[in-house]
Amino acid sequence: MTLNKAWTLASHPTGWVSEENFKLLVSPAPVPKEGEVLVKNLWLSLDPYMRGRMNQQKSYAKGVEIGEVMGGETAGVVLESRHANFKPGDTVTAPSGWQLYCCLKGELLTRVDASKAPLSTFLGCLGMPGRTAYFGMKDICTPMPGETVLVSAASGAVGSVVGQLAKAWGCRAVGIAGGEEKCNYVVKELGFDACVDYKAGKLFENLKAACPQGVDAYFENVGGEILDTVLRLMNLRSRITICGLISEYNSPEPYGIKMFRSILVNRIKVQGMIVFDWLERYAEANQALLDLLSAGKLKYRESVLEGIERAPEGLIGLLKGHNFGKQLIKLA
Repeated sequence: MTLNKAWTLASHPTGWVSEENFKLLVSPAPVPKEGEVLVKNLWLSLDPYMRGRMNQQKSYAKGVEIGEVMGGETAGVVLESRHANFKPGDTVTAPSGWQLYCCLKGELLTRVDASKAPLSTFLGCLGMPGRTAYFGMKDICTPMPGETVLVSAASGAVGSVVGQLAKAWGCRAVGIAGGEEKCNYVVKELGFDACVDYKAGKLFENLKAACPQGVDAYFENVGGEILDTVLRLMNLRSRITICGLISEYNSPEPYGIKMFRSILVNRIKVQGMIVFDWLERYAEANQALLDLLSAGKLKYRESVLEGIERAPEGLIGLLKGHNFGKQLIKLA
């Protein structure tokens, strides 16, 4: 008998997530019904949004209930299909959640071509993080050649793509990251023009030196004090994409923005983004990102933990900034 392992939500966290908030269940692997596909998951994506799904507060998507399998995207292979569009051996991405096997309606699966890029990249630079960077940049930040684009969490799955898109589109790319190693990677490997270490102190002074002409477009992944500091450097009619606020996800109280006046004075356009809003244009982003990757203009890095048992550890580490690039769990 093939056994499935699945992480469920055991309790809603208060403050920081702990491993006690999860429970690992072992059960027989599911059997597909008519119209369903059985997928063996090979990779599990861990992403900051998962912290919000563990809460009981209202959000843009339904949260995980106690006893439910933790939500998340996977990449895997079809083992058995009762859907006309899929056959055994197809490689797919799916909203399977934190488990080894899943049965889903065929309409929920996306076939991907693992001959064009490693399967794991369809959860990273060619997947949801890449699409988030693409649409947040193209439609909200709307950078013009010669402008300065600043992005926080610059070595992460989304931020790393943002900066590389900025360079590909003729802009000056500046990142914010935590630690000398990550900053060196952002500049030397990803090709950013500069990267500021927020852990080094003197954040405003260092950002001002890295952005001598101010900031025309800012892609926000962190929030909190970093957002407040960047608001002091924004140019007239600049644009800000609010993609994530990871510094606040484990805080019992939201961070109050002190420099909100800058939005008025500089007539800044600020817009939150959830990538699902661009669902009908996913193919556009997928092709653009694949073209850049194939041309050697899109580089990526992955933080990989082995085994589904390490998924809670991986999410906790991600929320604390321990990951370097896209955080993945290798399931098989």
